[in-house]
Order: sequence, then C-alpha cells, then structure tokens
Amino acid sequence: MEVIVFFTILAILVFTVRHLQQKKQRRNQPPSPPSLPLIGHLHLLKEPMTQTLQSLSAKYGGVLSLNFGLRRVLVVTSPAAAEECFTTNDIVFANRPSTLSTKHFSYNNTTLSIAPYGHHWRNLRRLAALHIFSPARIAAFAATRKTELTLFMEDLSRHGGETAPVDLKSKFIELAFNVLSMTIAGKRYYGENVGDAAEARRVRFLMREMLEHSGNTNLGDLLPFLQWFDFQGLEKRFADLMNKLDKFMQELVDERRRRAASSDTMIDHLLSLQEEEPQYYTDELIKGIILVLLVAGTDTMSIGMEWAMALLLNHPECMDKVRAEIDANVPRDRLIDEEDLPKMSYLNNVITETLRLYPPVPFLIPHQSSEDCRVAGYDIPKGTMLLVNLWAIHRDPGIWDDPENFKPERHEASRDGEFMLPFGAGRRKCPGGGIATRVLGLALGTMIQVLEWERVSHELVDMAHGTGFSIPKAKPLEALCKPREGMINFFT
Repeated sequence: MEVIVFFTILAILVFTVRHLQQKKQRRNQPPSPPSLPLIGHLHLLKEPMTQTLQSLSAKYGGVLSLNFGLRRVLVVTSPAAAEECFTTNDIVFANRPSTLSTKHFSYNNTTLSIAPYGHHWRNLRRLAALHIFSPARIAAFAATRKTELTLFMEDLSRHGGETAPVDLKSKFIELAFNVLSMTIAGKRYYGENVGDAAEARRVRFLMREMLEHSGNTNLGDLLPFLQWFDFQGLEKRFADLMNKLDKFMQELVDERRRRAASSDTMIDHLLSLQEEEPQYYTDELIKGIILVLLVAGTDTMSIGMEWAMALLLNHPECMDKVRAEIDANVPRDRLIDEEDLPKMSYLNNVITETLRLYPPVPFLIPHQSSEDCRVAGYDIPKGTMLLVNLWAIHRDPGIWDDPENFKPERHEASRDGEFMLPFGAGRRKCPGGGIATRVLGLALGTMIQVLEWERVSHELVDMAHGTGFSIPKAKPLEALCKPREGMINFFT
C-alpha cells in the first residue's frame, strides 16, 4: 500500500512540475490536441502510427506538438517545416533522444546513427565518409556485390519454378546479409555448401527483435520514474539481447584479427586503423560500426527489394518497361552490372517511387533539439523530440498527383514542390543510402533481365504493412518465376 501511495504522490509532483515548466515557456507553441494529465497524448496513439499521426496532422496542422508522457514531441508533416529543421535548424536538431533501447543497442549511445552530436560523432562521420562510403571503398567491393548477385540468381534458378512459389522475403534477406557479411568480414552465411546459415538465422532473429524493440513504445522512456523498477521488464531483456549480438560481432572481429595477412574486408581495414590509434579504434567502436551496417543495411536493402518487387508484380506493365530498358542497353551475352545503372532511368524511377511509397524508416531516426529554436514560426523548446512523418509527406496530395498509386513515370523530370527524404537530410542523413539503392537496382535489374515473373494467383499482392522501426510487408512476398528464353545459359 505504501508503494502505491508513494508513486501516486510522485506522479502528482512530476505532473505539477511539468505543468509549471510549460507555463513558463513561450506561448507561441504549435497546435496540440487536448491531452490528459501525466500521459499527455499517449491515449491517441494507435497502430499504424504513420496513419494515426497523419490524421492528427490533417486536423491540427503540418507542425504539431504532442506529449508522449513527459516527453515533448514535435511532429512535422509540412515539407517546408521539415526542410527548415534540416537546414536552418540542422545543428539544433543534430542530437538524438536517449532511450533505454539506444543505451543497450548502440553501445551506450556511441554508434554513428545514435551518438550525440559532438566530437565523437564527427569522428565517426569522417570515418564513414573516408573509409566506408567513399567512392573508392564502394568501388573496391563491386566484385563482391556482383558475385553475391550471381550466386543469388543461381539459387533462384534452382529453386524457382512456374508452379513452385519462391519465398522472396527470405531470399532478399539472405542476399542482403551475404552482401554485407562478405563486405564486412569476408564471410558468407547463406547458399550452397554454407554451414553457417543456422547462425545467420539466429542473428537475423536477434536483429529483427532489436529493431522491433527500437520501434516500439517503452513507457519507461516516456514516464522516467517507471525505470526505477523496470516496469515492463525490458532492462534485462535488452541487456541479454545485446550480449548475444555483441558476442557475434566480437567473433567476427577476432576471426579477422587471426588472419593477420589478409586486408580485403572492412574489418581488416578498421583493424589496420586500430594498430595506428588503438586507444580510439577500440573493439567496441569497430563492433558498433559493424552492428549499424548489418542491422540497418540488411533491413533497408531486403525490405526495399521486397516492396519494389511487390509493386512490379502488381504492375506488370512497369516490369515490362524495366525489361525493355535493360534489353536496349545491356548486351544479351552478359548480366547487367553497376556501370549500367546510370543509363537505366526507368529502373531508377521505379526505385525512387518505391522509396516514396515505402521509405525505409517512415519517421527517420528521431532527432532532439539541443536548444530553443523556431520552426515554421513556432517556438520549440530545448529537449523536444522531432518526428518527421515521411509516410505523410511522401503521400501528401498537395505535393503529389495521385499520391497513393505507383507511378514511376512521375520522376522522369523533377517538378516544383516534390519533396522526398527517404534517407533523411542534413548532418544526420544516412550515409549508406547510395550503396543501398545501388544494390537494390542491381538486384531488381538482374532478376528482371534473367527471369519471367508472375504473381502466385490472379489476385493482387497484398500490400498491407507491419509495424516497427521500418515498414516491413505484413505478408511475406512469394512469386512464380521461370528463365527467360536465351537466359538459362547464364546458370547452367
């Protein structure tokens, strides 16, 4: 009984302090729906969050103030306001909110995607620009990507058929994971005569669980006093999950360290930097880089491939246009390669349109203001979390003609007012967007060049999406395929 009374009094005190703080703030705040004591607007939040916040913004405005418990949130669905956040206020919003999940899943908020804006983050960003995503480093692994695509197509040719559906969701995950694991550690986990598929599936399950927890609401982050006694039991669960992932990352690092003569993977390159500056390039820093690349990269690439292929299966006339473009630009005696991609304008439009309809992270990774600022004329207090609703912006009828429909042709020429941020903007823009779209274009192009594709039935592919940090398809994609005439020789 005493515990209940204690926390009741505590909640009242916290609410009173918060109320007094809000009264002291400037009065020119963004519009906000009526809220409830302590929980704020949590009672209004329902899945799917993208549409829920889209509806609230349609009612109250493109710049909306909400309270998620005790956490102040700015929801932006106005393109002009979003642009202002990442230009005029880019430094102000360059921080990330610290949460229980970021504490455990980013080595205590020290990875490139989560680290606070400052000296350490700038070093990581410089490292990524020079040693991971530079044109020279991307080009250095072109052969690896081509090899994995060839093995992927051989696998599809063996297991696909006109009557046996291919589980494309699983195949895309395997392809993305292999591309990244070969680039990072020189190790393939899926395919013929590979003994580590079970380990890869276990790690992929752990990564998926990590992403789901990162995208789910943790009441302890919104009502901090609940963290004192781990209200949802998440502290131990997150720690156990991260310990398993950390063990996997450490094994990758140790395995490459034992191969001292080798220097052709990303870990090898990072270990060479560690020899020069061991105090900075610690194993933990290297593992943090690997974790971000594997988790974000596998998820972004595989989900993007699945949505793109689902859209093309529902619009076979678009797939025919992609195939015709490839046939017109690539000789039939070889497969499409990365150097061909700039000539594939329609294929690139398909990818852009897919990212418009299904951006990899529909709210981006949240930002947080480091000081008071103004957005769209409103006063935004320090410590406000920023959510940019890409789902709503990319489907805004005031910006896009017929926004709910898949129309790659709309991107043939840039038009005034069109606004897309599939990989974010400003200082915290995802540096891996370019390589993700390159793999996506190469995979789709090769699949369409070599194989004929059909839906498993006359019904359209179900385009319902799941929930979480990203936008996965709710129902895994399956399709029928057969080799195109004259193309079977590539894999026999």
